[in-house]
Formats: sequence, structure tokens, C-alpha cells
Amino acid sequence: MCEDVRPDKENYGIEVVPLDKPEDVNVILGQTHFIKSVEDLYEAMANAGGNIKFGIAFLEASGPCLVRLAGNDQELIDLAKSNALKLGTGHVFIIMMRQGYPINVLNNIKMVPEVCRIFAATANPLDVVVLRTGRGAGVLGVVDGYAPKGVETPQDVEKRKVLLRKIGYKL
Repeated sequence: MCEDVRPDKENYGIEVVPLDKPEDVNVILGQTHFIKSVEDLYEAMANAGGNIKFGIAFLEASGPCLVRLAGNDQELIDLAKSNALKLGTGHVFIIMMRQGYPINVLNNIKMVPEVCRIFAATANPLDVVVLRTGRGAGVLGVVDGYAPKGVETPQDVEKRKVLLRKIGYKL
């Protein structure tokens, strides 16, 4: 059984935890519930194809309560681990990835039987809203990127369409 690391009510509260990541790294943050999650998430990423580089951290919330790690790129594994330790939540996973987009892997990840939900899949700056209690911590939600600055114009629509074709998501 995990040791209670926050036995007093002074440590209760809501905290915003910004994830650290370089601009060229995408992050997928989700909730899962079983020790084999880290291996199944590894297989989901590896089976997506391409040259996707990734690191995974799974924050175990029972038994020894360890941060479980996997991946094919040590820098991204270390990045996922450091962000996981900052979050300090239970049953959450973080995938840091390069050379691919979340759209390339998200369906694979959603099909992992242990995955309960996806909080975010983004290249944007990501703040995670965490609730800390006397027993542990959990993710309440996320702030993904920035607030809107307006409504797209016809020129913005054209730019969007050109971008999607340029990166290969539309013909």
C-alpha cells in the first residue's frame, strides 16, 4: 500500500501545474488504471508506425505507487518522468512525442483497455489543474494553449486549408 504523503489538511487545495516541454514536443495527458498500462501504451505508440519518438510516464496510484516509464527516446522518457513527478497525481499518464502528431496515435491510445480518458493532446503550452487531498492528488482538467483572439476571416480559412494540405492531412 502506498504511504500517505499528505496526512494533514494544510496540504489540501487546487494547484495549477505547468508542464515543461520544448516547442517541438507534443504531449498527450490521460487517465488510466492498471500496472500494465505503461506497456500497453508503449505498444500503442510503437504500432502507430512512422518514426515517432516518444517517452511515457505512468503514475501508479496503488501498490508501490511508482512512476512507471517506457519509450524509445531517452530525452523524452526523462521529460515525461520529470513532468510526472511535478504532477504527483495518481493513475495518470504522460506521453511526450516528436516526429509525429497526436492525431497519428490518439485512436491507438484510446483503444488501450485501461485508458479511462484523455485530458489533452497538444503541442501548445499545457497547464494541468490538480486537486491535492490528504490521500493523494488528481487531475481536475487542463488549460490547453491560449484564449481566442477573434473569429476567423475568409483569409484565415484559406490559411487553415493550405496548412492542412501542406502537412499532409488533406488532399
